[in-house]
Amino acid sequence: MKCESCDNEATVHDTLLREGAWVEVHFCEACAAKQGIAQPGASLNDLLTNFVLPQIAGEAAKRPKPAKARTPVCAECGFTFEQFRQAGLFGCPSCYTAFESLLLPLLERAHEGAMQHVGKVPKRITEAASGKESVNGARALAERRERLEREKLLRRQLDDAVKSEQYELAAKFRDQLQRLLDSSRAADPSRNA
Repeated sequence: MKCESCDNEATVHDTLLREGAWVEVHFCEACAAKQGIAQPGASLNDLLTNFVLPQIAGEAAKRPKPAKARTPVCAECGFTFEQFRQAGLFGCPSCYTAFESLLLPLLERAHEGAMQHVGKVPKRITEAASGKESVNGARALAERRERLEREKLLRRQLDDAVKSEQYELAAKFRDQLQRLLDSSRAADPSRNA
């Protein structure tokens, strides 16, 4: 069989997709190299060097290089947020304020949307608190925790009453829940939900 480009013997045979149709082509080694068709004896290294790498290099040159994001650094200890991510610990107490904007999304994700810790207050804090402010703060936290527990209970009871089609009972739970939410908003203006 003769080469499609010259009169030499065709040694490279390939099937190519041209204009939506598969076409068989037959070239000698020299014409196949000119057409960019791989030769049967070519190694993977040759293929990468001659065909794939120049295309990748061309695309990389076209792409704009992203600007390097400036990571904040703690002014007190010089700790970076990347060091925190690797170690899981901060260098000093000032790191919390230096990295606050980066920490809030992490805390929100870890606490299922909550931005502040709402949990139990140890008895020793309320009993051994030295100042009036810490006792009042602990009491306020305990009251808030109790309101949240009551709210969860009322929501659960409301759902159960609706599922069991006890609509009069559900209406009572709904009203109690609404009163609890209204009193919570009045007691804590930061709670808008």
